[in-house]
Amino acid sequence: MKRFTLVFSILVIASMMLAACGTPAATQSSGGSHTAGLPDLAGKTITVAVENAYPPFNYLDTTTNKGMGWDYDVFTEICKRLNCVADFKQAAWDGIFAAMQAGEYDALADGVTFKAGRNWAVDFSVPYTFVSQQLLVRADNTHTLADFQADSNLKVGTQVGTTNYIAATEFFAGKDILTYSDFGAATLALLAGDIDGVVLDDTVAAGFMQENPGKLMTAGAVQTGDMLAFVFPPGSDLVVPVNAALRSMHADGTLKQINEKWGLADPAETELK
Repeated sequence: MKRFTLVFSILVIASMMLAACGTPAATQSSGGSHTAGLPDLAGKTITVAVENAYPPFNYLDTTTNKGMGWDYDVFTEICKRLNCVADFKQAAWDGIFAAMQAGEYDALADGVTFKAGRNWAVDFSVPYTFVSQQLLVRADNTHTLADFQADSNLKVGTQVGTTNYIAATEFFAGKDILTYSDFGAATLALLAGDIDGVVLDDTVAAGFMQENPGKLMTAGAVQTGDMLAFVFPPGSDLVVPVNAALRSMHADGTLKQINEKWGLADPAETELK
């Protein structure tokens, strides 16, 4: 499931956390087109925050050092339909919500868990996929989830300030969950033998398994049924047009195509209402 830092904390310490945001990486989609029947944003530039450390949603291509992934493909397609330009900015997760609250970003595309009850702090798009949370382990692991729950010597990690952390503390009750700045760092610790498992989304687990062939596998689901959505500042005028574009992409099969390309589940019609 990825991730929603506790909103109250974010609002209280927003001004302190702006410095934690990563240096923006300027990657823009092209605008200038518009799909009939959808809102026309008249070429507006939309600043979209991404970590570039969360495959398959967003990451840096090792050859070109350019951002790519599901978030790039989908927001670029959204802007093709709405006549806007997606300007992707790299930002560290620890501080990303505070920066958006301060007006630094127009949207956040980073696998955030849809939480309707928290709409007082942020606005969500309609959900675009659903995920389960898995325990990622080394390929030679012989321990079950029950072993991890019972054995204090088996160390579990995840990304700091995420709902993955909350799920890990709930599932592995009483265990000290180690935290890392991003899932890439947690996965490196797993590969190095510093920890024995990482709690993260199933799609992201698959991304790291693909990056490290034969070295990683999943041991089982820690939590299931979470939906992901884009995030906007409260009252954003982008919510309605982005939702309209997502629904049109679902209706004509484009969203399903992109989801299949990156290994995401396609949302049901009810989730897009």
